[in-house]
Amino acid sequence: MTITHAARDPYARTNSGSPVRFLYNLNPLAKFAAPLPALVLLIFVRDFATPLTFLALSYVLLLIGARMTRRLAIILFIALPATVVLLGFGFAVWTNPELVRGTTPLVQIGAWTLYSGAVDVGLATGIRLGAIVALALLPGLTTTGPDIARSFVQQLRVPYRVGYTALAAFRFVPRFQHELDIIRHAHRVRGSHDRRGPFGALARGAGYIVPLLAGAIRHAERVALAMDARAFGAYPDRTERHLVPFRRRDSVFVVSSWIATAAVLWVFFPWSLT
Repeated sequence: MTITHAARDPYARTNSGSPVRFLYNLNPLAKFAAPLPALVLLIFVRDFATPLTFLALSYVLLLIGARMTRRLAIILFIALPATVVLLGFGFAVWTNPELVRGTTPLVQIGAWTLYSGAVDVGLATGIRLGAIVALALLPGLTTTGPDIARSFVQQLRVPYRVGYTALAAFRFVPRFQHELDIIRHAHRVRGSHDRRGPFGALARGAGYIVPLLAGAIRHAERVALAMDARAFGAYPDRTERHLVPFRRRDSVFVVSSWIATAAVLWVFFPWSLT
């Protein structure tokens, strides 16, 4: 019996030719720099309007600039809203009642009372955290790890020894997943996967660890030999096969994002800090 498995590289470069799905075509550093002022601002704001505005802007950018996959739909329309509601309720319950005693009581259980002011504080905090997560999704969902390492080497002049070591580490992840799938298929063929109960799960996990570690050691040795064969670290600079340039559109995206952040701050200041 032959087990075949088509390994797909999850870190393969995604280059969207469409001008609509523009986030994939931007430099990773631009996608990190663009939301940075907004992320810093959201740490200090206390109102509803400012985080709601950034949350809406993040949704617009993701819905336009990224492909609507199942994972993105689950994050945007299920996971993130549910997290905001859950965090808002949790912060409302844990808010000190003495700070909001002058507001309207909503729920009273024994000596404990939930005030409308506590709900406002909790929802504002939950929305603020949701906006921070949504802004972080802009580079997180549209950028691969190797491109981040390449942009650090090419634009920020990080030593290539550090950058390409990080790139090799990123490449280990899909390799481990591929080998783990092969080991699981092999255990199913031998019948080892049919063990029941907690001890069976423990035995299956132990059966995965040893061959996975052996494969990782072999792969690390091959990578080290390949890097030595290419004189890795022998010269101060290396030529780049894959270029991640910082183009004019990256600058436009960063400047536009900073202007939008300044505009939101201008509109809602000083109410956002009170």
